This record gives sequence, C-alpha cells and structure tokens, in this order.
Amino acid sequence: MFAAPGLGYDRAITIFSPDGRLFQVEYAIEAVRRGTTAIGIKVDGVGVVLAVEKRILSKLVEADSIEKIFKIDDHIGAAIAGLTADARILINQARINSQINKLTYDEPITVEVLTRKIGDLKQLYTQHAGVRPFGVKLLIAGCDDTGSHLFMTDPSGTYWGHRGAVIGAGAQTVTEVLEQGYNSSLDLDGIILLALNALKQVIESELDATKVEIAVITEEEKSLRKITEEEISNFISKM
Repeated sequence: MFAAPGLGYDRAITIFSPDGRLFQVEYAIEAVRRGTTAIGIKVDGVGVVLAVEKRILSKLVEADSIEKIFKIDDHIGAAIAGLTADARILINQARINSQINKLTYDEPITVEVLTRKIGDLKQLYTQHAGVRPFGVKLLIAGCDDTGSHLFMTDPSGTYWGHRGAVIGAGAQTVTEVLEQGYNSSLDLDGIILLALNALKQVIESELDATKVEIAVITEEEKSLRKITEEEISNFISKM
C-alpha cells in the first residue's frame, strides 16, 4: 500500500508540511508548467514586448477566440500561462484596481503598484481554508512615468522584476535563448525578432503568424498595441 504524495499535507492549503512546504501552491505551479509558453522582454528607453504561443488543438476552434495577452489599462498589459479561467478573474480584478486608482488619484496606476495588488490577492488564496491557489502565472508589462517595467507573479503571490522572463511549458528552453540573445541596445524590431526566435524553439510545427500573439508597449506612446498577423508574418520573413 502506497502513501499519499503529500502524506495528507496536500489536502488543505492552510497546512504546512514538516519541511515547510505548501503542496497546493506547488501543484498550482505545476499547472503553469503545462500551459502555453509566454515571453516578456523589456529594454529601458524602448519599451516592453509580450509574445505568447497560441496552441490551436483543433481546426474547428476559432483562432481569434484564443486570447493569451490582455489589456489591463492603456499603458499596462499581461500575458498568461496556466489556467485561463483563473487568469480571467485576476485580469478583471486588475482592471478594477486600475480604474479605482484613476478615479481616486486622478492619475494612471503604476505598473509595480498594480502588480503588488495582484500579488496580494494571490497570496490571500494561500491562507484560507476552502479555497485553492490561482493556477496561473502572469507577466505584467507596462510603461509609466518611471519607465518601462516587466514583472512576473507566481501562484504564491510573489513577484519579481525582469528584463526578460518566460513562463509556461517551454520556459527552460526559451530562457536559454533569451540569455544568449538579449542586450540592452535592442530596438523594438530587435526585441520582437528575439521573441519570435525564442518561441520558434518550442513551437512543434513551422512558425507562422496564426500560432503567435504579440503586443508592444513603447515608452514613447505608453499604450498597448497588439501586432497584426500581417506584421507578424513580415517579422517571420525577416528571420
């Protein structure tokens, strides 16, 4: 007879194992590892690019209905990996927090303040019985008065700032590509080409515009814009 994986400690989010682990949080992180690959790349003075693999499992699925990059405010967006339904709740809450800040202080919310609020909500779901952690990681990107920013949040509520970050199934492979190709002198086109080259390593079939979703936020415009399929095709041809 085999013992349960967590010896009973994985049955409730509020119980630590003897070695200080919260198994439900670790299981949520495992759900993220099974998600599609998402990339964020930031270059100071230029802006931030988010790029996500679009995994279409059936030709009967409408490709336009698969959304992995979300606009939170004019100057902030987020890419997701993990459970899309969980991400939708967090994105909606992020949008509410953004509007509350604008109504209260008459100014756009900063990227880090918004990230901290989402991290606080995630952390709250690791403390109470009867709930489970959010099974999703977010790459929150944006440009505000302090410059361009890229943060990654995990199911525990922790967040870190990054110049380049990868979440999802291909994280290890893509991270190696970013570490080799990243430099602080890249322009916007260079960032997009680096992101596409990195995604190419984990997309099983030939890379084309229907399998990728890309959004950019530049420091000059401070506005999220999704790249069209035609533009993506042009960048792929440059590769």
